[in-house]
Amino acid sequence: MPGGPNVLFILSDQHNAKFLSHKGHPNARTPNLDRMAGEGVRFDGAITQNPICTPSRVSFLSGQYCHNHGYYGLSGPNPAGLPNLFSHFRRAGYATGAFGKIHCPEYWVEDHCDVFHETCHCSIGGRSAAYTAFLRRCDKEHLEDHGHLPEFGIEKGRQKMEGRPSKLTFAESQEGWMTARAIEFMRAAARAGRPFFAHVSLPRPHQCTSPSEPFWSMYEGVDLVLPPSADCELAGKAPHLRAAAQRWRSGDWTLIEPRTFQAGRRRKLHGYLGAVSQVDHAVGLMLDWLREAGLADDTIAVYAADHGEYACEHGIMEKAPGICADAVTRVPFIWWAPGRVRAGHVADEVVEAVDLSSTLCALAGLAAMETSDGRDISHLLRGGSDPAGRIGVTEFAWSKSVRKGNWRLVYYPREMFAEEYPDGFGELYDLQADPWEMTNLYFDPEHRDMVRQMRRDLLDWLIATTRPVTVLPHARWDSPQAVTRYGNTVNLDGKVHPDRLRAMPHRNYL
Repeated sequence: MPGGPNVLFILSDQHNAKFLSHKGHPNARTPNLDRMAGEGVRFDGAITQNPICTPSRVSFLSGQYCHNHGYYGLSGPNPAGLPNLFSHFRRAGYATGAFGKIHCPEYWVEDHCDVFHETCHCSIGGRSAAYTAFLRRCDKEHLEDHGHLPEFGIEKGRQKMEGRPSKLTFAESQEGWMTARAIEFMRAAARAGRPFFAHVSLPRPHQCTSPSEPFWSMYEGVDLVLPPSADCELAGKAPHLRAAAQRWRSGDWTLIEPRTFQAGRRRKLHGYLGAVSQVDHAVGLMLDWLREAGLADDTIAVYAADHGEYACEHGIMEKAPGICADAVTRVPFIWWAPGRVRAGHVADEVVEAVDLSSTLCALAGLAAMETSDGRDISHLLRGGSDPAGRIGVTEFAWSKSVRKGNWRLVYYPREMFAEEYPDGFGELYDLQADPWEMTNLYFDPEHRDMVRQMRRDLLDWLIATTRPVTVLPHARWDSPQAVTRYGNTVNLDGKVHPDRLRAMPHRNYL
């Protein structure tokens, strides 16, 4: 393909990384993602930078950590000057398209796409007029049920966890419609002789958990297996997690009879599994089209999720409070690029969402994005390895989760839970011995050294990855991705890459 390989970046919303049949889930049916992993590389230690939508997506698409791009909430103003993968690949001659639940700051993606369709209401201008017109032609607009269950009204049914089958067919669903549009876009780019960068953001399995048929019926009559932590004691867990679990366990969120917590969570689990299979089907359609069109050898495809969710772990139905759980901070991360990666390889190393940008640029032969904090992990895609010790950090504004090997630490400032824990509170889990995080080791005297080491790792990471606007001595360099003003050189985001600080010969003011 002239100009470099195509890129298809598929992102689902809220996919718990355990819900994959190739990961051994007892119920999940994901044949297409299984095949993708078998033909490609899967990362079992992939960490998202944030446990909610917009900040995570900004990190994936910009390659920056949250404390550098500054987004911790939903939507928001345009991050003026901050490049993203669309702008970077478009400058290299790629056709760019975004389809689905984009959910980024205003016009940050739209302005750099040849084709843009938001199927939810998360971007400026709301849902794509083309998708709305399609639903109206089908006389199905009133049945669209990703954001709310219409039979219960806009407010009562908004983003409910309740599981039930959708009245939309797969082709009418957001996943089906955006998959068809993405294939049209990829076909048009190929006919025009242009490489493409296509981003397909699938709204499910995020609630409402209302999959289309046949994905709901796929789990009818199945003995659904609850996670081992579904009814566990919450002693030692964070106060806000305990409060969230108590609310869910009350069962007052249910809408369908019987309105008990036990019945409701099984309907939710049923719907969640169906939604995962619906996402899997969409992935399969796109990869099958690439194979049939003869583009497989010229395309890099990546599947990930913006974050995970509890999916009944600890009695919680969705993602909040996400910083507390590996179920939310760890995500699926599957790379498929025939001839470019070691097929069937399983990488255990800790990798991060920010690594997407640097690695795609390396595989596509493009200059790296100097505004990206991510690493090029293409050596891991070829079957290589990393020395142990890299950490993966998930950030909220007031709390951080640190993954290092099989250990996970959650750091909270002392004033976060000052009333209940005046001397401070934290969480530490040994994920090898306790994969469901039922035993908090933070206050265990035998693990004090591990707590101290991981807190120091977090402090070093925060200092060494932060991008300053100016620094002394002045960091000066020549690059088409940089500008010098009033004696200071900065990248296009108006800041200095930490690697420039590492290269400074004089560190008096560093």
